Amino acid sequence: MNPDITNRFESHRRRLTAVAYRMLGTRSDAEDIVQDVWLRWCEADHGTIANDEAWLVSVTTRASIDRLRTAKVQREAYVGMWLPEPLVAPLDDQPDLAAERADDLSMALLVVLERLAPEERAAFLMRQVFDQDYPDIAEVLGKSEAACRQLVHRATTRVRQEQPRFTVSDAEHRDQLMKFAAASRSGHLDTLRALFAPDVTLTGDGGGVVASVPKTLVGADRVARLFHVVARRYGNLMDHKLALVNGVPGLVRYVDGRLESVFSIVTSPEGIRAIYAVRNPAKLRSVVALT
Repeated sequence: MNPDITNRFESHRRRLTAVAYRMLGTRSDAEDIVQDVWLRWCEADHGTIANDEAWLVSVTTRASIDRLRTAKVQREAYVGMWLPEPLVAPLDDQPDLAAERADDLSMALLVVLERLAPEERAAFLMRQVFDQDYPDIAEVLGKSEAACRQLVHRATTRVRQEQPRFTVSDAEHRDQLMKFAAASRSGHLDTLRALFAPDVTLTGDGGGVVASVPKTLVGADRVARLFHVVARRYGNLMDHKLALVNGVPGLVRYVDGRLESVFSIVTSPEGIRAIYAVRNPAKLRSVVALT
């Protein structure tokens, strides 16, 4: 293989992985897509490619749309609720796969994107996250610019409705995380309840392999009681560590020294608003040990 061809591809690998992960929500699928794109790149007539990045992103997006259509059928048979595979890194690391802002990688956003149709998701990401022009989006999706504008508008409206933003400083966010970690270990019901906004939600993903909530829990009392019960059983064995979870500070929970859950947590001035708990062991395999 011509080294120049390889170097040209490798200079864009990070961005391609970022596109594929945001489209599919799993690291393994994203890596598979990028490998497929690499094979197509090797077979391409490079003399006809005017812009490497545009060509590679277009191929990655189309391949991700096809994979997502298949994945959506498979996820309908998933046991319990499906959450994206978390990207976990030490707090001082740069967010993995984050070619752009960390909030464009958050678990909360990916959960909303999962509810969009594949082409809606692609149009939203291309425009709102990767800042591509509508003519480029139209070429990738094989639609008119007007149709793509409508896709982006519809997707953006839904994201804003389902993912409200709360103004909390980094220090306050971390403070709420640490208080939650301590209360989760002690299991004190009133302390737990006081940490949550009244309409807090808890979404869990055990993949049918480990125990998890079968549907989203809503309300401070219900969520607090769940963590109270868990603490009564495992409290003295639990340890929580701060980490970057999809580019935002979150928590990794160990039970008796074994990685057990990854928590992505949305905080607000009124308290914790949403908890996403990934417990499926298959989605935790890539989580490195945190010291």
